[in-house]
Amino acid sequence: MKIIFLFLISLLSFNSCDLLRFSKFEITSWSPGDGYHSAPENITVSLNFSNDPNRASIERNFSLTGDGSRVRGNFLWENHKLTFVPLVPLEKNTDYTITLSADAHNTEGLSMDEAFYADFTTRPANIRPVLTSCYPPMYAEVSDARMKIILQFSIPVPLRTLYDNVFFSPSMTGIWHQEDDDKRAVFTPAEPWAQKNRYEIRISSSLTDNNGMNIGNEFLSIFTTETDREPLCLLFARRITKNNNYIQLTDTPVENQDWEKDDRLMLVFSRPVDSLLVRNYISAEDGPNLVMETSSGFNSELIFRFDSPPVYESRFTIRIKPGLKDNFGNESKEEYVFRIFANGIFSKPPALAGIRMPVKDDLFLAESNSLYKIIPITDDFFHPGTGVNTWIELYFDTAPGASVDIFSLMELFRIETSNNVISFSPRHVKVSDFTINEPHWENFQRIEVLGNLVNTTNFGIINIQIGAGLRDSFGSKNEKSQIISLIK
Repeated sequence: MKIIFLFLISLLSFNSCDLLRFSKFEITSWSPGDGYHSAPENITVSLNFSNDPNRASIERNFSLTGDGSRVRGNFLWENHKLTFVPLVPLEKNTDYTITLSADAHNTEGLSMDEAFYADFTTRPANIRPVLTSCYPPMYAEVSDARMKIILQFSIPVPLRTLYDNVFFSPSMTGIWHQEDDDKRAVFTPAEPWAQKNRYEIRISSSLTDNNGMNIGNEFLSIFTTETDREPLCLLFARRITKNNNYIQLTDTPVENQDWEKDDRLMLVFSRPVDSLLVRNYISAEDGPNLVMETSSGFNSELIFRFDSPPVYESRFTIRIKPGLKDNFGNESKEEYVFRIFANGIFSKPPALAGIRMPVKDDLFLAESNSLYKIIPITDDFFHPGTGVNTWIELYFDTAPGASVDIFSLMELFRIETSNNVISFSPRHVKVSDFTINEPHWENFQRIEVLGNLVNTTNFGIINIQIGAGLRDSFGSKNEKSQIISLIK
């Protein structure tokens, strides 16, 4: 009994701290836990210890890395629990490792038996990317020297992996771009593929998707280029109307009529042609300059517009010289010439056809081809020196469906005289509710100009004039000055 009593007294002499020396210092739990985590911005990294940790020791020996790069952050403590708060949110598609060295110890200096390691990831465990198709296909023979390589993948791949993992033999430089939400990769060569040659397309197994998963297997495709020595030729030229109708042109000596001011030109060649070179070989003689709308590169169809509308009823010649080159370097041998007559009915600008105005008890008429017709402006009806309110009707020949731009007319309309014969001050313009209901010319547009006329005792020439530039509602413009000359 004495021995037992002494043992109990000895045991009770140990305080609680002494008892801790006989328990292990270790991590009992951690977060966020291993495996995949889909929302890295919400992840909390924490460690729970078995007894009182020495906080400075823990912080000194703790690290969190993402794909090998250290993550910086702050430490928060609550009893035996450490929480690590990154300075910036964790990232997607990254593998993270938590490390605590075995040198970490508790408040009594007791170290861990071994270092602590834990892994988690924000990289989804997707299936590997798969190359679903390759153009050109295996052993294809291609004739297009500017052919593009097209790779279709099952899931998106980053652009940089194409430059790092797709190779051509013989070597070919070029530019990659992506389509179809980055699942289609398109390679445009910087120069033509060599004729009569064998090319290999090799894709390394290291090519990865956006999550870092690689394709796993290498890929090889082979194609050959053909040789084409046939001269390049123009198949046909077309006029493209405003409504996108196509009218084929006939080469000289036939004259192609009915060209409208908004029409464009399409050239279709037997093979893709260097569009940059075409600009130096095509011209519109006696017409506006041609502007190519087709983008640069090799194209079999080229579209041109004019930098300004052709003058109505003008004639010009579209000439295409020999020497154009296709994508194999073959040159065109023939010259192509197309004669054009710009007389489309919808491009006809407004033209003054005639006038009508009251004179005493009658109506005076004069057509545009009337030359120095005598107008009876008499003193008994238009008293000299006294202003008389009157009107002048202007009749215009216009394109079908078009009307004269009134603002343009008022800007350009004027009456000039010699010897101060009369003066006329326009006050108002009518396009309806005319002074006289019935028009004189049914097929022309009628516009009534009301104003004040002052007669004099002098005699001379009266020019009813509309300056150059009169516009209509279609945007057509009469580039000529229009005059009806009368004698008083």
